[in-house]
Amino acid sequence: MTRQELIEQIRSKKSFLCVGLDTDLDKIPAHLLQSEDPVFEFNKAIIDATKDLCIAYKPNIAFYEALGPNGWKSLKKTIDYIPSHCFTIADAKRGDIGNTSVYYAKTFFEYLDCDAVTVAPYMGEDSVTPFQKFPGKWVVLLALTSNKGALDFQFMTDVSGEELYKKVLKKSSKWGSDENLMYVVGATRAEGIAEVRKLVPNHFFLVPGVGAQGGSLEDVASYGWNADCGLLVNASRSIIYASSGSDFAEKAREEAQNLQKQMEIILKEKQFV
Repeated sequence: MTRQELIEQIRSKKSFLCVGLDTDLDKIPAHLLQSEDPVFEFNKAIIDATKDLCIAYKPNIAFYEALGPNGWKSLKKTIDYIPSHCFTIADAKRGDIGNTSVYYAKTFFEYLDCDAVTVAPYMGEDSVTPFQKFPGKWVVLLALTSNKGALDFQFMTDVSGEELYKKVLKKSSKWGSDENLMYVVGATRAEGIAEVRKLVPNHFFLVPGVGAQGGSLEDVASYGWNADCGLLVNASRSIIYASSGSDFAEKAREEAQNLQKQMEIILKEKQFV
């Protein structure tokens, strides 16, 4: 999916919602466990309930890898089932060099045919650029995360007082363009979103942390907005686990619709739709 196609989806659906498919066998409704592929049946129902409200889906690969071969089968079926008008992000957080990165890229861009994959930048340019050699595909680079451990390294300063995450942004923005490179920016660090936006004004941000993690959608839009919206706001648990009963898909839709309505208000206030 191209940047322009992504923007058109935002305008068409009046939404910049990404639904995270962090599908956990211990949390899905018990009645699904009797089916041949409980993970896929759960994902299928969530997708059917939300596909008109969101513009992207983000399967967290760890939840599927932990199930071995069956997990990969469920993941493949899920990716194949997602409608082509929805952006697909493999939340894999890969990051290695040489042929290793090439084969990671082949996994997510050729075998699974995702639009994007999350990548950790710690090993530098040659761990990221192999992913960018696939036409029409995106790298979503970890930039500023909202977990407690982010304080361990991301805010370390050099002799000039510049934080490490800012150096990563400045350097990495030269590896690609706003047509094939996005950044992960945590919603619970609202003031940090503004700092990131100053450094990469035109790139899209994937913003986790709205919903169960308590991030403010209004703050995200206030600090992270650009002329093309520039935001994919992810919600996972608050949507997919809104209910543990037989009405899980209906409740998931209600939660997704609530966020979409808030996003529509923001988009109209920004005169984007």
